[in-house]
Amino acid sequence: MKIVVIGGTGLIGSKTVERLRKRGHDVIAASPNSGVNTITGEGLAEALSGAEVVLDLANSPSFEDKAVLEFFETSGRNLLAAEKAAGVKHHIALSVVGTERLQESGYFRGKLAQEKLIKASGIPYTIVHSTQFMEFLGGIAQSGTVGQTVHLSPAYVQPIASDDVADAMADVALSAPANATLEIAGPERVRLSELVGRYLKAMKDPRTTEADVEARYFGARLNDQSLVSDDNPRLGSITFEQWFAKSTQPT
Repeated sequence: MKIVVIGGTGLIGSKTVERLRKRGHDVIAASPNSGVNTITGEGLAEALSGAEVVLDLANSPSFEDKAVLEFFETSGRNLLAAEKAAGVKHHIALSVVGTERLQESGYFRGKLAQEKLIKASGIPYTIVHSTQFMEFLGGIAQSGTVGQTVHLSPAYVQPIASDDVADAMADVALSAPANATLEIAGPERVRLSELVGRYLKAMKDPRTTEADVEARYFGARLNDQSLVSDDNPRLGSITFEQWFAKSTQPT
């Protein structure tokens, strides 16, 4: 089966491509570097010719409100139009648990716009809502840093390792379209401020964390339901400690 992975050279994309190729499928890792651009439309028709499944794992290069909305709307329209012309049978997109609850945030407004385009396209689809990736903990810490203190919400999170995300995306690619949203999450529910504190301690980072209910997460105020899944998610198996031990191994 021919499968096209948009954003196929990124963190999740490259791991998903590897898994699907190991299962014997013809996989194109599509990205602007390989001549496939969902914003300009360059190379889309050629890449999608004969494809049965498309996974959209691309992310906006900018998190600025206007830019992120334009990225997801333009990319979504171009990609879905090209898929319709090519006769693609299953469109899969990776989105975020809590997207519909976090509309204070420009990033999540962009993701919701992307999801609405998919649902209205007429192409059989599966949307996968994932909790936060463990790989983003350093960036989350940086976003809340003032001096030597990291101000973060104490809201619950359920972080997932990118390897578990890639396993799930590969399985969805080889399954029938759900025409629904599925959710995936990590094995442990923990407070964001506490988790980042564990991460900084493990990194021997001198910064301290401070739980602050007013601290924003990409522009949105969180509560204990914002970023976790209560919708019977597929759970990853990799714990924070396992992920950290592997991520800091010399390559």
